[in-house]
Amino acid sequence: MDAVETVLADGVVLAMIVRGSIDRPGISFFTPNDYSQQLAYMQHPAGKQIAPHVHKIVHRAVTRTLEVLFVRKGRLRVDFYTEAQAYVESRLLGGGDVILLVAGGHGFEVLEPVEMFEVKQGPFAGDQDKTRIASVAADRVRVSGGGS
Repeated sequence: MDAVETVLADGVVLAMIVRGSIDRPGISFFTPNDYSQQLAYMQHPAGKQIAPHVHKIVHRAVTRTLEVLFVRKGRLRVDFYTEAQAYVESRLLGGGDVILLVAGGHGFEVLEPVEMFEVKQGPFAGDQDKTRIASVAADRVRVSGGGS
């Protein structure tokens, strides 16, 4: 299984999954430059130096909330939906996996106790930020991919 997976629906990227098995030297960016959230994997040898720097204030327009989940432990099923709220497919995530949720909708079921981090743009907009999707029947769930 490839360490980097893309979940698509009708040519639209719904998510990018980076498995915990990834092993690439240097810096690998997975996202295009125009995404409002950037995701990269970095692997450097001891002694590598990254020049000290300060990030400039740059005003950006964010029109969609992208989320990044870092699964530390456990197993999680992610269900993907189109913008029209139609179910697409599901994927399993495990410890060490990272997912960038780009577009469409998503839902989760914890299959084993899970510890994870979530990173997304702020400030938090509460109920103005999302529309709830009616849950998919369990027998419709098609799971692809592993989960480390």
